[in-house]
This record gives sequence, C-alpha cells and structure tokens, in this order.
Amino acid sequence: MFSFFTKTMSDNSKTFFDFKINSINGDELDLSTLNGKTVLLVNVASKCGFTKQYDDLQKLYDDYKDKGLIVIGVPTNQFGGQEPGTETEIKNFCETNFNITFPMTSKYDVKGDNAHPIYIWAKDSFGRSTVPKWNFHKILINKEGKIDDTFASFTAPTSKKIINKLDQIL
Repeated sequence: MFSFFTKTMSDNSKTFFDFKINSINGDELDLSTLNGKTVLLVNVASKCGFTKQYDDLQKLYDDYKDKGLIVIGVPTNQFGGQEPGTETEIKNFCETNFNITFPMTSKYDVKGDNAHPIYIWAKDSFGRSTVPKWNFHKILINKEGKIDDTFASFTAPTSKKIINKLDQIL
C-alpha cells in the first residue's frame, strides 16, 4: 500500500567537509580541513542592496573566528546580474571596500542544475530553505558538517537570530 508519509531522502552520509571548492585565488579549498569548525556559507554579490552586509560578515568573522567560526563567501551572478565582475575584480572590490579577510570562493551558480555540488547537497540534505532566493542568503553548518539553519538575505549577519544560534552551537 502506498503511503503519503513515506519520504525519500538522499544519501545523508555526506557532510559539508566532504566537498572541495575553488578559492577566489584559483586554489582548491579542501573543506575537510575545516572539520570541527562551524561555517557560515553566504552567496555574495558586489552590486546588491545587501552588499553592505560584507561589513557585518567581516565583523562576525573577526568576533567569532577564535571560537571556531569560518565565514565563506560564494560570489554568484544568478540574482539580477549583480556580480558581473571577474574573480580578480571581486577580490579587489572586497578587499578595498570591506577589508575582507575571510575565505572567498570562485564565482559559482548556487541554485538550479548548474549549482555547485555543495548547494545541491544542501538542498537534498536539508531542504528548500537552503536554496538562495537572492544574494546574501546564509547557510549555517555545524562542527559535524551538517546544516544547522538557514537565514534569508534580509537577516543581517550580526542579527540576534544569527548571534544566538552561533552562541548555541560554537
């Protein structure tokens, strides 16, 4: 008998730390080196109304990196064409305007069939709330490499909602 309560789940044995992604410098970032850290994965763009969140992301990183938080920015041009630059231009923009020191990746798709495998894994393992609807969508990954929570673009990185969650899991 068919049951509507049966839910097919993907293989959840993978964790965030099983993936690799290219850094904005072109080097491969093996995420297994972050095992045991908490990660805030954020899709970013230079020409967005939320771009000022770079300041808060850097502050969050500065305030919490010694407690085990890593912020990773993933540039994408999928939302309103707001990240049209090359990786060199993006890197220079972030360093010049926001003094960004947290890791940044190459430019990737973060939704759809061509999304980076991390984002496909996120959707398959945690659900639709991981699929960015706009720039500066945040995915919080715990020390075990599992997704703990997601935050919409309008949720500031230094909001009580995010700070309280970080204080719980760090």
